[in-house]
Amino acid sequence: MSKNSIDTDDLKESIKEIALYRSVIVMLALLCIAGYAIYYLAVWAGIEAHVLDWLHLVIRWAHVVFGIAWIGASFYFIFLENSLNRTENLRDELAGNLWAIHGGGFYYIEKYKIAPGEIPKTLHWFKYEAYFTWLSGFILLLLVYYFNAKAYMLDPAVSNISAGTSVAIGIGTLIIGWFIYDFLCRTSLLQKKKTFAIVGFAIITLIGYILTHLLSGRAAFMHVGALIGTIMVGNVFFTIIPAQKAMVRAAKKGLALNPELGKYAGLRSLHNNYMTLPVIYVMISNHFPATFGSSFNWIVLAVLTLASVAVRHFINLHEQGRHAKLMLPFAAIALISLVIVTSPNKVKFSSDEPVSFSEIQPIIQKRCVSCHSSKPTDDTEKVSPNGIMFDSAEEIHKMADRIMVRAVQTKTMPQANKTGMTEEERDLLGRWIQQGAKLN
Repeated sequence: MSKNSIDTDDLKESIKEIALYRSVIVMLALLCIAGYAIYYLAVWAGIEAHVLDWLHLVIRWAHVVFGIAWIGASFYFIFLENSLNRTENLRDELAGNLWAIHGGGFYYIEKYKIAPGEIPKTLHWFKYEAYFTWLSGFILLLLVYYFNAKAYMLDPAVSNISAGTSVAIGIGTLIIGWFIYDFLCRTSLLQKKKTFAIVGFAIITLIGYILTHLLSGRAAFMHVGALIGTIMVGNVFFTIIPAQKAMVRAAKKGLALNPELGKYAGLRSLHNNYMTLPVIYVMISNHFPATFGSSFNWIVLAVLTLASVAVRHFINLHEQGRHAKLMLPFAAIALISLVIVTSPNKVKFSSDEPVSFSEIQPIIQKRCVSCHSSKPTDDTEKVSPNGIMFDSAEEIHKMADRIMVRAVQTKTMPQANKTGMTEEERDLLGRWIQQGAKLN
């Protein structure tokens, strides 16, 4: 193949990729315009809450689907790397091979040391799963946290920053965090895997500590997770895919391939693999106030991250035929320790005088029903959070245990204490629930 034909192929490929990115941008722009129009039509029709509920559902669904595809690919290719036969009956150009069975058939996979002699016309790339996972996640961050910063980003008990400042801190964390990580990867520290892991963990813990002293616990956790996700997609976009393109380009032109490109991209890919479980753990933690609502929430975040990495390390070594026997017990002990440490202290109430439901109902109406109702009146919450409603006495009684945890023990509700629930009101709620949450 001539040099001119190769350059023409490269140009065609670049034009095709640019066209694809342009199509995606146009599609997103059209979706934003359509979404904006639908939202105002919904407001006009009086079904704003219903439409917002569906919007959140669709974006969360897309985020989970793309995330499964991305993480699944990461797990699968690290499994291949860990499980390859590297010694028996290999051709000189191969680094390893693997037989596998799945579904209704047998599969045979080969890995080349650098590249095959001829690049096939059809070559599958794994990148869009990562891009769309991050994009859908950032849209969720906008919808849930940034557009409702007063409710979700702020906590007056933590700091007195403004909503705009909290959003700037959130976005700044993603940008600065990526540059710190990328800088570390460009130093000699990258080759010292254990030291790199310790330094990286220390930095994430420090960021978690800072964020939990500036933002609400829930927002702090979410932004640590978003930072990890941003680092992962940054690895794909800025390092892994460019390295792969350079290798393919060199192979097509018959040039000597730089094996360091593959090794460097492989290390970044391995980093992504270890970050998958921590990011999943952090992302689901916002549903559990025992984590972000703890007085030592940054320590909880650090231990959750460490336990998740330990589990992933055990799996990776197991696939290589090695056994890190202490990893799983360590993770189990870490989680059990968190359960014990985060268990709520027994609340001391002001007295043991009986509290009637007639004293409780006005508190719920004044402090909770603006959000937790079939028709919320809150300026940001248009749908009852998690479907929890306090419109009737029976609904309040049914959720008594949860009210005790959120409003009395962890004090994570009302969100950022937006409605100004007082300590006296929390005391009354706690005493009523402790006495059996009687309605008569």
